[in-house]
Amino acid sequence: MFPIMLAAVSAVAFGTADFSGGKASRRADPVAVTVVSQVLSVPLLLLLVLVVPGTPTAADLAWGLGAGVAGAAGVMLLYRALAAGMMAVVAPVTAITAAVVPIIAGLLTARWPGTLALCGAGLAVLAIALVSLGEGGARGAVSTRVIGLALTAGALLGVFFALLGQAGSAAGMWPVLALRLSSIAFGVALAVGTGVRLRIGPRVLGWAAAAGLLDSAANALYLAAAARGHLSVVAAIAALYPASTVLLALAVDRERLRPVQLAGLGFAAGALVLASV
Repeated sequence: MFPIMLAAVSAVAFGTADFSGGKASRRADPVAVTVVSQVLSVPLLLLLVLVVPGTPTAADLAWGLGAGVAGAAGVMLLYRALAAGMMAVVAPVTAITAAVVPIIAGLLTARWPGTLALCGAGLAVLAIALVSLGEGGARGAVSTRVIGLALTAGALLGVFFALLGQAGSAAGMWPVLALRLSSIAFGVALAVGTGVRLRIGPRVLGWAAAAGLLDSAANALYLAAAARGHLSVVAAIAALYPASTVLLALAVDRERLRPVQLAGLGFAAGALVLASV
């Protein structure tokens, strides 16, 4: 039960971080928001390494470095999708994909996830179809491009969950620090290659700082949960993060959903529950 609790708290932190990052990305380039937010979170990670010490192996650090690249790419695409479309739709679509990938990884590296988990993957496809529907020109409409961004972001975040979940429990918080360093390096290289200036205004800085700190805290909680529980279950619970993103979007941005999209969100919740069995 303790790993599930850690994963659930990480889901709340992930979802709130995504909402903050999406708000920032509506006023600044998602690449700049991602890099700046992650740089601002480094002091927190250094503190976590001191508070939760460990003895990482080369493999633990390698898993963290790989997860950092996948996570950074996924977050950048997610922020772009959140800035361009409805958060209450983009977040669940991303999360469903992010939940399915670790289940497949668990199938290849550990035991069979079970019939219900596979049914959850099928239900996820239906949820994506329903939650993507919107009236032409209406605020509830979501373009194919945005859905494509959300699906790609979800796949990359699923790879992130799968890779970070391979780190050992004796590694402490070192894999999280490794992933942050690699994600920052990846983001800086991408910014240089695309000509994006890593500068954001003061109005955006607060949202970016919240996104970075919450994302790093969520990574630490997820690592602790994955080290103590089964990857397929823990990753699926952590992928419930859209709940907080959607609630914040509905409360703060006054987003509205069509009935068919609400049904899709219900199927999404069901898919995540089945995937965690």
